[in-house]
Amino acid sequence: MNARASPDTAVRFLLGRELRALEGVDPNLTVLEYLRTVEHRTGTKEGCAEGDCGACTVVLGELTPAGMRYRAVNSCLMFVPVLDGKQLITVEDLAAPDGQLHPAQQAMVDCHASQCGFCTPGFVMSLYAHYRSGGLPTRVAIDEALAGNLCRCTGYRPIVAAARRMGELPAPEAFDAAPELAALARSDTLAIEHHGRRFYAPRTVAALAELSVRHPDARLFAGGTDAGLWVTKQHRDLETLIHLGEVAALREARVEQGCLEIGGALSYSDGLAAVDEHFPAFAAMVRRIGSVQIRNLGTFAGNVANASPIGDTPPVLIALDAQAVLRRGERRRGVALDEFFSAYRETVLEPGEFIESLRLPLLTRGERLWVWKVSKRFDQDISAVCGAFKLRLVDGRVDTIRIAFGGMAATPARTRHCEQALLGRTWRESTIEAAADALEEDYQPIDDMRASGVYRLRVARNLLRKLWLESSGQSPSINLGSPAHE
Repeated sequence: MNARASPDTAVRFLLGRELRALEGVDPNLTVLEYLRTVEHRTGTKEGCAEGDCGACTVVLGELTPAGMRYRAVNSCLMFVPVLDGKQLITVEDLAAPDGQLHPAQQAMVDCHASQCGFCTPGFVMSLYAHYRSGGLPTRVAIDEALAGNLCRCTGYRPIVAAARRMGELPAPEAFDAAPELAALARSDTLAIEHHGRRFYAPRTVAALAELSVRHPDARLFAGGTDAGLWVTKQHRDLETLIHLGEVAALREARVEQGCLEIGGALSYSDGLAAVDEHFPAFAAMVRRIGSVQIRNLGTFAGNVANASPIGDTPPVLIALDAQAVLRRGERRRGVALDEFFSAYRETVLEPGEFIESLRLPLLTRGERLWVWKVSKRFDQDISAVCGAFKLRLVDGRVDTIRIAFGGMAATPARTRHCEQALLGRTWRESTIEAAADALEEDYQPIDDMRASGVYRLRVARNLLRKLWLESSGQSPSINLGSPAHE
C-alpha cells in the first residue's frame, strides 16, 4: 500500500494524530490485520476474530454535526476502507508524548487490573472510549462499557475499580481531530479496486441505488458485524462490497405518518434513544444485542437482512406489524416483516434491492408491547428464544394480539394458531393455557448447540404465561429484558 496516493481513490484517515492515505487497499483487509501486519501496532490483539472477546478493541473518532464522537469498535470485523474520513485510535496512541499514561492506563496500573496482559489493551480502549464520551462512573454504566471485553485471569473487580479510578485522575490535554477530519470529508463515492476486488462507499441514496443495480451480486453491508465474519471465519473472498454506512439519509430515525422510520444504516447505538422513546421494551432488549462495540457498528436493518432465525430484532418487528421499505433503482415497495423471510437465511430481496428503511407503527391507545430474550448469559449472547408480544385488551377481552418468536423455526415467525386461540377471548388463565397448547401447531423447533426443541417450546409456553402474569399485575420480580440496577 502506497502512502502517497491519489486523493480520489485513496483511503484517507488519521491513525492517532498521523495522516494516512492508502492506495491499493484490499477491500477484504480487516483493520486488525492492517494494524498488526502493516503498521506493526501489535498492542491490538486477535482473540476470537468474531467480535466476542474485545481483545481487538480500538476507538473510532468521527466528526458529527454535534462535534467529535469517540466509540469503541471491534477492529477484527471492520474493513480498512471503512476508516475513510475517520480517526483510528489504538492503545499506542494514548500515552502523552512525554510518556505520561492516559488516565485509563494509569488507573489499570494503580488498581492492579492486569495479570497476563493479553486482554488489557482491549479493556483500556473500552475504558478510553467511556472516558472520552463522558460515561458515568456508576456500576451499571461501567458494566455496560466493559461487557464486550473478556478477562480469564485478572477478574473484573480490579478492572471495574480502574474504571471508577480513571475519572479521579487529572485530565490529559486532548488532541482535536475535528479540523483534520473536516478536511478529509468527501461528498463523492469512494471507489476502490484491488486485484479484481471492489469497494464502494456512496454518500447518497440515489448513488447507492445506482450502484446496487449496476452490481446486483455485490455484498451490501453497513456495520459489517456479519460481513466481517464472512472473511475472518468463513475465509470467503468478497469480490464486490458496497458500504451503506456513509449514506447520511440512511442513518436517521424519525416519526412519520404514525410510524417510527429507522434508516437502513442506522446503528443500534444511534437508534436506541428513538426506540426507547416509543418502544421501551424493545430498547431494553436492544441493550442486550452483542456488546457496546457491536452496537456501535451493527444496524437494525442489517439484523433483518441477514435473515438469521435467531436475530433479536425480527420477532419484535413482526409483532409490531412493521414493514421493510425496499428499493431497487427508483422503485420502492413495502413488504410486511412477517412476509420478508422466505426460507432459512433467505428473503424476498431481489438482486440489486436493499432495505431503505424499516417502518414501525407506533402503539395506539391501549396497546402494549412486551419483549423477552432468553439466553445462557445476560450480556453478549445469542438467543435460544426471543419472544415479542403486542396486546390490547378491551373490556377484558383480547382485541389485538400479535406474537412472534425467534429461535423456534427456520425463520422468525408469527404464532398464527396461538393468536387465533386468544383473539376475542376473555383474558384469563384458562385462555392462556389453551393458547400455549396451540403453540405446538405453530412450531416444531429443532435441537442445536444452544437449546433443545423441547426446551424451546417450554420457554415459549412460559413466556406466554409471563405475558399473562405481567399484564394482569401478578408478575414475580424476574426481569428478562434489562439488567437489575444497584
